[in-house]
Amino acid sequence: MFNLEMPPLNAETWAILGTLVLLEGLLSADNALVLAVMVRHLAGDLQRKALAYGIGGAVVLRILGVLLASYVLEYWWLRAFGALYLAYLAISHFLKKGHSEDEAAANAKGRGFWATVVLLNLTDLAFSVDSILAGVALIPRDMPREQGLTIVVIGGIIGLILMRIAATVFLRLLNRYPAFDNVAYALVAWIAVKLGIETLEAAHEVFPAVPTFHMPTPLFWGVMAAIAVIGSFLATRRPAMSEARAEVRAEQVVRRMDEVVADAADGRVDGR
Repeated sequence: MFNLEMPPLNAETWAILGTLVLLEGLLSADNALVLAVMVRHLAGDLQRKALAYGIGGAVVLRILGVLLASYVLEYWWLRAFGALYLAYLAISHFLKKGHSEDEAAANAKGRGFWATVVLLNLTDLAFSVDSILAGVALIPRDMPREQGLTIVVIGGIIGLILMRIAATVFLRLLNRYPAFDNVAYALVAWIAVKLGIETLEAAHEVFPAVPTFHMPTPLFWGVMAAIAVIGSFLATRRPAMSEARAEVRAEQVVRRMDEVVADAADGRVDGR
């Protein structure tokens, strides 16, 4: 069921992997930032313990998401759900009034330890679904499922690695230029359109009455490139803080995560 096959390393495959690196980096950094904010109201030792559960949940849910991606690639009606969810995700991001950090802090404030842990893992679930569905949506519909699943697995591994290896880079980028969040979700919105069109194509094969469309590959990647270039230009025009302050804030989050991992390795997650 989970047979993997390496896809051909052509221009489209590299474009997919490059897009996954960008999206996984931004979403993983946003995830790490939100987790750190959500535990601020707890006492010092409980912050570390709750964050350990949150990081552990992120890893487990990402692995489960990669396994479930096999079903999404196989059944057109699950792809329809994925397209609708990604579209909802992008629309809700642009319609909401507050920043995700402020919203996360407000939701977690006043909650007890276990309630915060549950909220952390629900947040992890949302980010895992976001990234896995985006990976699935990037897979060409005519690509063999085994090759598509391989790309999704690579994307999942990239996400786990970027949660630590490149966390400082992407956190610093988001701290200094918060509008890069908008670039990521604009890309997600266009990916949702692609997945929706492919879902209609697949549904048309089963139900001929369903209208069908086709999106040329050059059109999809052309719009993706335009969103990335224009969005990056607009995002960098208004820095929210100095580069030095952005780096300090990013290093604080990463240092806290490193302490959690070190404590877990020593059997001291509870701070004792």
